[in-house]
Parts: sequence; C-alpha cells; structure tokens
Amino acid sequence: MANQSPTISIPKKTTEEVDWTGPIRSLIAQSYGESPDNYAGECASLQRCRQDAVRGAGSDITARDLLYKYFGQLELLELRFSEIRVNFCWHDAFTNKAITQTSIAYEKASILFQIASTHSSIAASQNRSDPEGLKRSFYYFKTCAGMLTYINENFLHAPSTDLSREVIKFLVNIILAQATEVFFEKCTEEKKGSALVAKVGAQTASMYATVAEEAKEFLGKGIFDRNWITLIQIKAKYFASLAQYYRSQADTTAGKHGDCLVRLGLAETLAREASRSASTFAASFVPNISPTLPADAGPTLQDRLKAHLSLCTDRKNEATRENDLIYNAIQPSPDSLPTIDKLSVAAPIPIQEVYGHPDVQKTIGPDIFIRLIPLSVHESASVYSEEKAKLVRGEVENAELAEVEAKSVLDGMGIREGLSRFRAIAEGEVVGQDEIPLEVRQWKESISSLEAREPVESIFSQLHGLKDNVKRELETLERDLEMESRECESMRVKYDHRWIQEPSSGLTKNLRSDLKSHLSALDAAGASDQQVQYLWDSARNDIRTMLSPELEATFRASTGGQANQDLLDLNVGSQVDETQERNRIAGFVAEIEEWLGRLNKIARERNEVLKDLKEKVQTDDVSHLLLLNRRGSNVEPTLFAAELEKFQPYQQRLAATVQHQQLGLEEITKLWKGLKETAGRGSGAKKWDERERKKKETITRFGQSRENYLEVRDGLAKGLQFYRDLTELTSTLRGNIRSFLSGRTVEREALVAKLDSEMRASDVSPPPPARPPPPPQASLESRFQALGLQQNLPSASSPPNWQHTPQQPTLPSGLPPAPSQPPPTPGSWLPPPPPQLPYSPPQPPQDPYANLGLFGQSSFSTPPPSQPPSSVTSPQSQQQQQQPYYPSQSQSPFPPPPSLPQQYSYSQQSSPFPPPPQQQPPGGYPPYGQPPPPPQQQQQQQYSTYQYGQPPQQPQYR
Repeated sequence: MANQSPTISIPKKTTEEVDWTGPIRSLIAQSYGESPDNYAGECASLQRCRQDAVRGAGSDITARDLLYKYFGQLELLELRFSEIRVNFCWHDAFTNKAITQTSIAYEKASILFQIASTHSSIAASQNRSDPEGLKRSFYYFKTCAGMLTYINENFLHAPSTDLSREVIKFLVNIILAQATEVFFEKCTEEKKGSALVAKVGAQTASMYATVAEEAKEFLGKGIFDRNWITLIQIKAKYFASLAQYYRSQADTTAGKHGDCLVRLGLAETLAREASRSASTFAASFVPNISPTLPADAGPTLQDRLKAHLSLCTDRKNEATRENDLIYNAIQPSPDSLPTIDKLSVAAPIPIQEVYGHPDVQKTIGPDIFIRLIPLSVHESASVYSEEKAKLVRGEVENAELAEVEAKSVLDGMGIREGLSRFRAIAEGEVVGQDEIPLEVRQWKESISSLEAREPVESIFSQLHGLKDNVKRELETLERDLEMESRECESMRVKYDHRWIQEPSSGLTKNLRSDLKSHLSALDAAGASDQQVQYLWDSARNDIRTMLSPELEATFRASTGGQANQDLLDLNVGSQVDETQERNRIAGFVAEIEEWLGRLNKIARERNEVLKDLKEKVQTDDVSHLLLLNRRGSNVEPTLFAAELEKFQPYQQRLAATVQHQQLGLEEITKLWKGLKETAGRGSGAKKWDERERKKKETITRFGQSRENYLEVRDGLAKGLQFYRDLTELTSTLRGNIRSFLSGRTVEREALVAKLDSEMRASDVSPPPPARPPPPPQASLESRFQALGLQQNLPSASSPPNWQHTPQQPTLPSGLPPAPSQPPPTPGSWLPPPPPQLPYSPPQPPQDPYANLGLFGQSSFSTPPPSQPPSSVTSPQSQQQQQQPYYPSQSQSPFPPPPSLPQQYSYSQQSSPFPPPPQQQPPGGYPPYGQPPPPPQQQQQQQYSTYQYGQPPQQPQYR
C-alpha cells in the first residue's frame, strides 16, 4: 500500500439505544389480533440485530454483513408495520448533532448511510498494488455511490445535514471521482494504450475539478474536513498533468512531435503546481484531525507528485532535444491543441443489484417475522394458489385424457387380448396358457371365504331344525287345546245341568286363531324354502366344481382344448413357406410388444412428471415476494405470470409425452392392421374364435351359478330370521295356552270336588236326565247365546268403544239356569276365576323371501292356505272389512308384528281389541281370520312369499 494515492472515506453516524419490543407488541395485538407473547423471540432477535449492526461494529466485511442483515430485516418489517412509531436517535456524521425521528424511513436512511460509509472505508483500505485489491476497491466505491444515490432518490426532507440532498450529491461525486482514479491506476498497471489512459485521466481530472468547485459552496459551514478540499484540488491538477503526459505519448506515436512537446510542457507546469500544493499539504497534515484519510496521506501524495514532476521534466527535455536535432517540428500554442476526450468509466451500482446477490441474501437470512403475514398478503397468496391449482388441474386432465385415449384405442382394436392369440400362432401351438380367467378366480376366492365361514348346507340344516321345532310345538299346542275341550265336555255330560263351567270354544277362539295363523305362515314359508332349495340344487354342482381343483380341467374340457392340440393352423399355400410366414407374424408381434412397452414407459414418465409438478406446486410459496411487492399497485398479475413460468418445463415434458404416445398409437395401429391381414385368414383363427366363444359361455354359466349362490345365502339368512321370530311368537303363544289350560284345570277340579261332595251329602244317586221339553221358538240372540258366541255380538246399547260390563255365563238352551251367585257351603270352595285381561292376538312374522326378486314370478310359489270363513261376523269386523288398510310411508308395507297377549279371560265378554284388518297386505300372506279369495282369484293371483321387513316386536300386556 506504500506510495498509492490516498483516498477519502465517509465518516459514520452514531446512534443511541432503541426499543423495538414495545411498539411491535402493541401493533401485533391491535392490527393482527394475535398474542404478542407468541413473538417474543422475534422481537428479541430484531433488537439484537440492531445492536450488532450499529454498536461497536468496525468498517470491515463483518460490519458490512451486519448492516446488510439489519437493513434487509427493516425492509421486511416496514411491509408489516408501516405505521410503527419508534424513537430513533442518530448523531450527524459531520456536525455530530443528535436528531430524533419516529419514522422507520429515518432509520433506514441512516443505516444506508452507514453501509455507504463502510463501503468507502473498505475501498480506501484495499491494497491497490494487487490486482484483486484494485478490483475490490473499484467495486466498493461504486456500491458506495449507489447507496448514497438511493438515499437521495427515496428519502426527501432529510432532518440532518449528512442526509441532505446537497451533501449526498457532493459525496457521490467524490466517491465516483475516486472510483475513476482507481480505474486509471488499473489501466496504467495493465499498460493500456496511452490514448485510453489519457482519456481516463482527463475524466478523473474533470471530476475532481467539479468537486473542487462544489466544495466552495460548503466553505465556512464547517461541514467537511478542509483537508478533503486541499486533497481534491491537488488531485485535479495532478490528473490533468497525467492526462497531458499520456496524450503526449500518443502524439509521439502518431508523429505529432510538436504537439507532444507542447503537452509535455503543460504536464510539467501542472505537475509543478500540484507538487507545491502537496508539499504544503504534507507539512500541515495531522492524521488525528482527519480520520477519514490515511495516516500517511501527506507524505505519500508529496512523493508521488515529486516523482511525476521529475518524469515530466526529463521527458520534456528529451523531446526538445530530439525535436531540435531530428524533427524540427513547429510547436503550436497550448490553446490550439485538441481537447483530450473524456471516458466515463465509473457508475453507481444500484442497491437492488447489491441485495440481489445470493451471498447477500444468504447473509440477510430468513425473515424474522415470517410467521406474521398480513391479511392482504394472505388474500393475494390465495389467488396465486388458485392459479397454481388451475395449472395442475389442466395438466391432470390432459394426462387422464391421454391415458383414456390410449386405453380406448388399444381396447377398441383388442390388442391386449388378441396379441396372445397371434403369439401362439407364431409359436405353432397353445402351451402354458392360464385356462382359468381372472374373474372366475376372484369368484372362487370369494365363495371359498364364505363357505369357510359358514357352509350353505349347514345353514340349510339350521333352517330345517328351526322349522321342525316350530311345527312340532304348534301341533302340540293344538292337541292340548283339543284335549282340554274334550275333558270339559265329558264333565258336562257326566254332571248334566249341574256342570256350570263355561265351554272352551268361546274362550279359545283367539288362541286357536293365533295358532292357525302361525301354522298358515309356517306352511307358506315352507313353499319359499322349497324355492330356495330348488335354486341351490341348480347351482350346487357348479359351485362345487368352482371350489374343486378340477376347475381348470373343466375350462379346458369346455373349450375342447388339449395340452398338445394345435388350434392355430395357418392357411399357408404350397407356394409360401410356413416357417417364413410364422417368422413374419412373430416379427409383427415383437414390434407391437416393443411399442406397447414404450407406451408403458411414456405413461410412467408422465405420472412421474405430474407427481414432480404437484410437489413443486405444493412447496411453492410467494408470500415473501408478495410482501416485498406489497407497495406496488397491480403487480399481482405480472408477478403471478412470472412465477408460473417456472412450471413451464414440467408442462413441456408432459406435452412431449402426449406427442410421443400419439406417434406410438399410430405405429401400433399400422402394425396391428398388417398382423391381422397376415395371420387372420386361416382356419386356426376360426378355431381360436370358437374356443374363445365356448370359454365365454362357461364363464357366463359360472357367473349365473355364483349369482344363484348369493341369492340362496340371502334367502337362507332371511329364512333363519323368520323362523327365529316365529319361534319367539310360538313361545309366547305356548305360555298363554299353558296358563289358560292350568286355570281351566284348577277350575274344573274344584267344580268336580264340589259336585262330588254335594252328591255324597244327599246320598242319592243322580236320577237319569229327563227329556227336556221342546224349547220355545228362540230368537237369533238366544241361539248365539246357546252357541257360546254371545260375547262376540254387540248389544244395541253397547258403547262405541266396545267396552261393556261382564255378564254371567249363559248355559245352553234346554238346561235350567244356574244360580247367579251360589252360596258358599262348608267343604266346598271354588277358587275365583283368573283375572280377566284383554288379549291382543299376535300376528305371524313376515315372509323372509319376498325381497328376492327371482321369486316374484316363480312357478314354484304356492298360494298360502286359506282360512275357513267365519259363520258369524261382528259389526265391528264388517266395518273394518269395508275400510281398506293403507300402510304409512314411514312403516313397512306389511302388518307389524303383534304385541304379546295378556292372560286369557274366562268370561263371556268380548275382547276389547277389534279383529285384525281384513285386507291382505301386498307381498305377504292374508291376515288372520280372512276368508280365502275365490278360486278364480286364486288362479289369477301371483302369490309372493313372505316379505321380511322389520323384526317382530314382543307382544305387550296390560
């Protein structure tokens, strides 16, 4: 660094401590509605970043990086908190006056001034005798000028002197003059042409002269160091002398010896003036007073000027002697000499270029408040996300369309299925083909899993067991009722008129009706069982074959294939060699397979590119860019278009796959056409087609058997549920009948004991019953009374709700009436009859198979057994028969399960419940007690089996 020209560096500003935390926390709570405590770490990081940048930092690369980082964070912070107000106190770099402002713009301008000062110091401290140091010095002088220019262009109404427009402009001119000076040194170091060096020197002298004129405006204001002005004036004369000197060298080369001699005289004069000023400057220079200048600035500048003056004097004397002896050129006047052209070589480097460098971005690091995104940025990011989604959807649709197109073309020509056929033709025989189709193997696996869990035969066994148990139980109950009725009537014959127990026929009417209904439902369900059994018998053999190891042999036998059978005979004439024909077919097959492999590779590549595109779109985030461009107006469309361009390589690759696929399909179509024309003419092709037809027929047969199998399992499941429900209802009916029989037995035994005791007390055998007189003409009511049906006839005065007072039992006509209340006698005690509770007859469960559509028109359905018509029908029943039954939409279209019956009463009062509706529900058996339809209607009616709807409810008692 010895003997290099001294340069000026800009002094730094100083500052006081600043509190960022309080204002930021307030804005987070007010503007963003979030908890400030969630961003305590970010606030501390920003506070520490400022302290590192402005407190104690030097003027080297480390200081530059810290200032870069802090200014970058300030830019991002202003985009989020543009309205923030913090007290920033900075001291003027020249006057040291403290200035306090609350605007973040003042903080940014001050930091930029610090960056410019650091750059000027780095440039001035470089060793310019080294080429790399020379380059760094030139670069940092230009970046320093760029920072200062940005301040002048973007920050108006500066509150301090150092940031005023005049001062900043003056500093920019000094820095650019020094940058031009460094470039002049680079040219002389690299020994560039004298004319070029003269132009750069003239530009440097001109810039220093301009700055010296501008410095006169600041004289007396105490802003700049006076040594700056002296140094600038010396350099203006010094570089003017250098420009004349190098131009004289160019004139000598051009043969202008007179011009050369005059320019050397001018260079000597300027150098002598500059040398005298440098001597004065060196004598008065004090390094401590001018810290922005090198400590050896005075002596160094003096030595350089002395050397240059000596060089100019020697060269002038030599040129004069040569001209006198050799050239005798006329010397023109100095004013008539051509002006030396100036070459501008130094321009400010914009701040955008500085901060756009990857190293600077890496130095700045991530945004401290990256988690805090303004709402407007969120909205813009959502718009951009929708644009990305549109792009991805478009590419996905194109890819799917290409796949569908390829599949439709190949399937339309039948290439994938027919290629094996032609391959076999080329090989001469069918060997090693898989006879069992994929769908049949899938059917086999599903049926095997079902059979392993519960075989159909086992379900049939359960069904028959439940059915037999229910039938046996119902027959037993019917027999018990008959035995009780015969026992009562035998006692009536034995004791004649003294037997006052009510006949069983009227009391068991409802029980017998329920019993008959259950038997009818059982018979109807038996017909459905037969249909299911028939369906299973039709599918059993195929299902067993499908589950057996003989399935493959079955397919082979059905298609007429054998292990060594040659189904593919070529129609080859005597003139054509069979081997050549087969080779030709094999060539077609190999080419088609190769193109199919290419299509598969194209499809895989398209899927991979599409996957990469989706991942790229998913990870793409432009929130940072939107935040940086938040101040601009209508920048989103341009920004979005620029950002979406990075997905164009993926789109181009996808489009290329579609084009390659189209070419492949065209080639495959051409090859397939040629293959069919070559190999599709012989009898072997016809045999193959016949074989495939038989194979499809076998597949269809197994498919139908599978459908029947599933229908059988569905029907059996419903049948099992039906018989379970019927078993539950039968159990309830059994309890009611057992209770009735028990009560009747107790009553009968008590009455027999009473009558026997009376007969023993009288010791008189009962006389034979006398022939009763002919009864008078009885009315219809008395006849009903005699038949024990009085309780079913409503009286004229009975209330409409079918509730009336219980009456005494009426004896058959011809017998003397029994006393209404026989007095209790000693030794004879009759237990009171059981409590009379109303009974609601249960209804049988619904048909378990009616949902099976294949039974709807089956020829195996049997009409349900009809119920004999009742000889007497109550008015209430007639009224209900006239009103058809319409089920509501919210319930099953079939009769609901009945409620559990109560204890049966022994009185003659009628049941408080009306008989069930007389309309036959659709798809089921007729309700209990309804007469069967006429024979003609029975022949025309299609009987469907039992509809299995809602599960039966338990009967209710009250």
